[in-house]
Amino acid sequence: MLIIMTNGGLTLADQVKGELKYGYFTSADNYQIRFGKAEAAGDKKRAAILLLNGRAEFMEKYREVVTELNTRGFTVFSLDWRGQGLSHRELENPEKGYVTNYDDYLSDLEIFYKRIIKPAALPVMILAHSMGGHIALRFLHSKHSAIKKAVLVSPMVDIVTSPFPRFLACIMADIACATGFSESYVLGGSNYKHEKINFKGNDLSHDEKRFQIEAQEIRKNPALAVGDVTWAWLKASFNSIEILENKKYASEITTPVLMISAEKDSVVSISAQQKICRDMPYCTFVSIPGSFHEILFETDAIRKIFWNNFDAFTNQH
Repeated sequence: MLIIMTNGGLTLADQVKGELKYGYFTSADNYQIRFGKAEAAGDKKRAAILLLNGRAEFMEKYREVVTELNTRGFTVFSLDWRGQGLSHRELENPEKGYVTNYDDYLSDLEIFYKRIIKPAALPVMILAHSMGGHIALRFLHSKHSAIKKAVLVSPMVDIVTSPFPRFLACIMADIACATGFSESYVLGGSNYKHEKINFKGNDLSHDEKRFQIEAQEIRKNPALAVGDVTWAWLKASFNSIEILENKKYASEITTPVLMISAEKDSVVSISAQQKICRDMPYCTFVSIPGSFHEILFETDAIRKIFWNNFDAFTNQH
């Protein structure tokens, strides 16, 4: 069955994968963006959670998290960012990590919120990971009165550019985009390769089973794959990071935020997380000892620390 909502070109397919029902809405620039919704069971509904995933991720990866949220009484809303998952890919090579401006992500999120989440008439909280955490911070700045609370997990407030110094990475991105290479992979970048996905020596998770979820889903549906980033994505990221670095901008984010950082994160900057949290009036910073970047896909012991903090924060009045 296909339900077509005529206001704004929304469609919702009545198909269930895991706990989510998937559908599509139309972006401001006429692209198809995939979203998902998972209702909380029975009479347990207490609020909506806007689940925002990271770069190159997709909703199928988060089935365990969605189930855990549902059991806590949250109706979950999520989406695949443009350029990844089963949302529209803008380039001829669909595996290139690409966006021209983070305003495009924010525009998609705004439409998603207005047309799909707001009509549900539930209090709304955010749970966001990495790049999703970055976009969430920008969204909170513009929609802070609509969001009750936000939990940001390893948020990409700034990125680790090793082996290049950050200033040099910025210059390289600017030059590449100015000279016609915006759609090219950054140095050393390539399409998704299964042989590159090795648990041994990885810096994302200590849990092999959860580490392999993403690769397993891509094997089932290769259309989910995303490779490395382009110069355009990198430049757009630096431009948006510069916005978050402004102390006045951060001070205007008045939503209560729980920022959960991974002690051993080598993907995003921990010091940048700490700084913006200090600059925000209602931000609590928690570091999980021993955790790599993907806290939600870590070991049971690390995830237990996460969920204990999540529950204490979201249960506060």
